[in-house]
Amino acid sequence: MRLGAAALAAAPVAPAAVRESWVAAVPVTWNMVPNGRDAITGTQYDTAQTVFPTTVYRRYTKGWKHPLFNAPLGSGNQDLIPGPLLRGRVGDRFVIHFKNLDSAFRRPHSMHFHGVHYKPSSDGAYLPGFSGGDADVGYRHTWTYRLRAGRDSAGVWPYHDHSPSMDASIAGGMYGMLSILGPHERLPDREFTVVFAEMGALQTIDGRAFVGNTPVFTSQVGDLVQWDVMAMGSEHHTFHVHGHRWIAPDGTPRDTQTVGPAESFRIRWREQDPGTWLYHCHVEQHMMAGMIGIYRVSRP
Repeated sequence: MRLGAAALAAAPVAPAAVRESWVAAVPVTWNMVPNGRDAITGTQYDTAQTVFPTTVYRRYTKGWKHPLFNAPLGSGNQDLIPGPLLRGRVGDRFVIHFKNLDSAFRRPHSMHFHGVHYKPSSDGAYLPGFSGGDADVGYRHTWTYRLRAGRDSAGVWPYHDHSPSMDASIAGGMYGMLSILGPHERLPDREFTVVFAEMGALQTIDGRAFVGNTPVFTSQVGDLVQWDVMAMGSEHHTFHVHGHRWIAPDGTPRDTQTVGPAESFRIRWREQDPGTWLYHCHVEQHMMAGMIGIYRVSRP
């Protein structure tokens, strides 16, 4: 992998925008291992071990009329976990309309955002006697969160449920990411969202475990690719992509980076290495419990 300034090529400054989104909490029946198999060891799993009901964030059209895919087209081969990738740029304002459609559990839910500026009414964190309706959105109720991406907001950041249902929600995959470009940064050709999280006895990437179930990310030689990486839950992980390196903030090349609960980072490179590669958590027990996937690079 060639390292250089091309991976962070400058773009003209874009005018500030208002980024409006409609998001809902919806119930789903989730399967961590849809093919029922660990491709490395050959271990078979039945649905009693891998399927459970949960609630997730889902993107919608205006007014919550029609559901949409959470992930950008071409960014992976699955959907729903994590929640919608909310993109913007430094200086933008986000208006996020949230509706609780959790008809299965009828629990309260919320959205709490890291890395951006907001008033207390958009905090989304529940504390009796302190918080307001933003943190305890009941079934069929709505709330609008208003955020601002400051100069200190460039990067990728988590959002997650911080309501009275927080523990069950995060354990079940109710989280997503903000992706905020700097004033001069180019939009990547490919953007991949990787969330490391434990789910029950398994370790998952975007809610799936083991090759054949975890996301298959694809790019072409020449693409500017960006990996958005975060961890949720209570464990630390290490992100590693075979055959590739990136430049750390201190200017040194790296191929592995640690991420802890609710921490996040992004890395970029200009792709030049065709082939099928592995990406995974390099905590070996986590990898063997499911935290491993495939990255395919083709020639144009």
